[in-house]
Amino acid sequence: MRVILDCNIWVSFLIGHKLDAMRKILATPSVEVYSCPQLVAELIDVVRRDKIRRHVKDSDTEDLLRIIRAYCKTVDPKATTATGLRDAKDLYLLALAETVEADCLVSGDADLLVLGHHKGTRMMRLAEFLGTL
Repeated sequence: MRVILDCNIWVSFLIGHKLDAMRKILATPSVEVYSCPQLVAELIDVVRRDKIRRHVKDSDTEDLLRIIRAYCKTVDPKATTATGLRDAKDLYLLALAETVEADCLVSGDADLLVLGHHKGTRMMRLAEFLGTL
């Protein structure tokens, strides 16, 4: 199964709210997690914000980036997408989903979840995704 984890899922993992869930995802042999440079850049931007920085150490962020490099397949999104997405900054996630032909995009972002599907990719919350494993 080809999976994309939105930045908010990684941030939850980083601050400790979803450690068991992330371990389960990354340890599942049938799951391929995909990332892209834009996702990593967004993640770095988010963890530098004051409201997140007070919950994580720089070393934790570095560890997370190592985990992403070790467990995720990094791809440059090739597809371009036009959609009525409410938050245009998330278009790269849909382009990545098209490029890798992702089965699902896991997110807590209502702007993505409201889509339900994008081409062949299903949008779902983390709890729903974990129920499929």
